[in-house]
Amino acid sequence: MELQPNNPLHGKTLQMILEFLVERYGWDDLGEIVPINCFRYDPSIKSSLTFLRKTPWARKKVEELYLASLRA
Repeated sequence: MELQPNNPLHGKTLQMILEFLVERYGWDDLGEIVPINCFRYDPSIKSSLTFLRKTPWARKKVEELYLASLRA
């Protein structure tokens, strides 16, 4: 296994990232910041994970928000 000491996402699962963001922002604000339907209409961790795993551009936006939230 290759070490990635400079990668802040190393060791973080998508579920951990999403749960952190939901706790910090809530579904309503998260849906405004990252405007995707799985955050706006009947949101759940499970449905959001399914969508984010299949949609690279959306996952990238969520990961970028997570990194920005860590810096704030």
